[in-house]
Amino acid sequence: MSSAALPIAVQLYSLRKMTDSFDAVLGHVAAAGYAGVETIGDHGLSAAAMNDLLQKHNLKAISTHVQYKALTENFDAVVAFHQAIGNPVITLPVPPERPTEADGWKKLGRMFDELGARVADRGMKLLYHNHNFEMVEYDGARGLVWMLDAAKPEHLGWEPDLAWIVRGQADPLALLKQYAGRCLRIHAKDLAPAGTAEDEMGFADVGHGTLDWNALLPAAKAAGGEWFVVEHDLPKDPVRSITRSCAFLRSKAALL
Repeated sequence: MSSAALPIAVQLYSLRKMTDSFDAVLGHVAAAGYAGVETIGDHGLSAAAMNDLLQKHNLKAISTHVQYKALTENFDAVVAFHQAIGNPVITLPVPPERPTEADGWKKLGRMFDELGARVADRGMKLLYHNHNFEMVEYDGARGLVWMLDAAKPEHLGWEPDLAWIVRGQADPLALLKQYAGRCLRIHAKDLAPAGTAEDEMGFADVGHGTLDWNALLPAAKAAGGEWFVVEHDLPKDPVRSITRSCAFLRSKAALL
C-alpha cells in the first residue's frame, strides 16, 4: 500500500479554531498527507458543495460526528447528506446525558441500539465515541461496557478514543480485544507526559506522547479498525499538529 493510500483520516474538530475557509482547511489536510476526513455534521454545506471540495482535495468522508439530538430530530436529512457524500459511518461523539449508575448506561445502550437499527436499515453504521468518563466503574463494570453490552453489535459499534481510555485509567488493549469486530474507526490521540502541555489539555501529537503505538496500532487493526482518525482537542498550531501526527502514522505503515 502506498503511503498516500494509508487509511489515515483527521477529525476536523482538530482544526475548528482556524479562520481559514473550509476549502483551505481541507487543503491543509490533504497537504499533510491524509486520505480521509471525519466531519462534524455537514459544516454548513450542501452535499454537492461538500462533494466538490472533497474531490478537489482527493479526500474521502469516512465518518461524521453528529449529536444524538440532531440525528434523531433530523434523521432523514442527516442520513441523506452522508449517503450523498459517500460516508458510511455516523458516530455519536457524546451521550445526550451522562449516567451515574449502571442502569443509566444500559438504558443508553438500548436507546442507541434502536437508533443504530434505523441507521443500519439505511445501509450505514452507527458508532459511539468515548471520552474518559465512560471508564468509570458501576457495579463492577465500566459505563462503556454496560452501554455496549446493552446493544447488538450490528446496531452499535465503537470508535475507541485511545488517549481518553488511558486517561480514564482503563486498558485500551483489553477493551479493543473485548470489542473486536465493533471498532471500525479508531481515534488516534496521544497524551503528553503528566504535568506538561496543560495549555493543550494535556494532549500530544500522535507518536510524540506516552502511548505505546507499536502495541496499539496492530491491536486496533485486529479489533476491526478500518481507518485511524487523528484528533487533538486543543492544538496550539493545528496544521503542525495534524502534520506531525500523520507523518508518524505513515512511518508505521507496516502496522496499518
